[in-house]
Amino acid sequence: LFRKEDIYIIPDAGEPDSTMIEIAEKSILWLRFVTKGKQVHASTPERGVNAFKAASHFIVKLGDLYTRFADSDPVFDPPISTFEPTQREANVPNVNTIPGDDVFYLDCRILPHYNLDEIQNVIREMMAEIEQEFGVRITMEEVQREEAAPATAVDAPVVGLLARAIREVYKVQAGPVGIGGGTVAAVFRRAGFDAAVWSTLDDMAHQPNEYCRISNVLKDAQVFAHVASHTIE
Repeated sequence: LFRKEDIYIIPDAGEPDSTMIEIAEKSILWLRFVTKGKQVHASTPERGVNAFKAASHFIVKLGDLYTRFADSDPVFDPPISTFEPTQREANVPNVNTIPGDDVFYLDCRILPHYNLDEIQNVIREMMAEIEQEFGVRITMEEVQREEAAPATAVDAPVVGLLARAIREVYKVQAGPVGIGGGTVAAVFRRAGFDAAVWSTLDDMAHQPNEYCRISNVLKDAQVFAHVASHTIE
């Protein structure tokens, strides 16, 4: 069904100006942290262990990952690895209770040359420091772990065909870029196929009132038609 010489274009990411041809993706690591303390009435904090407070200090400490793994690669946008706390689960339902449990998540988008196990070992060191300082127990669970797929070559035929078609239709010069997001292209790249990700999208991912423009869809279709017609020349 699939051949190495076929052209693989995945409209799974893009920029409003049509200039981004995505050829590489970072590794993805989503982690869930559970902090266990001791729940008590808020008027007697000395009788408990505030899991929320300990976890908050832990979140701040996780910011050190930016300096521990600080390499930069200009192919990617952004060019660095990112380590961001995101979701936090609800703890106690009332104001006057010190929580004995806290759960939060860390979203990591990591440059491909970094070893994910090494990063998790550094995080475990941070966990141990917080456990000792606050008297809590912290567990770490992998929610998602996706090693970066091999990048599509900058000079792969699909990149040149796309750039030419974009120049003809949109009158702009598109170029190869790496991103932190994960796309379907990774499946093809792991199978040995040079896949490119491209489309024209307003920057609305995961924002309120997410949308796409019909005008972009129509012009993107012209780009795909141009690629197809020149592939069979």
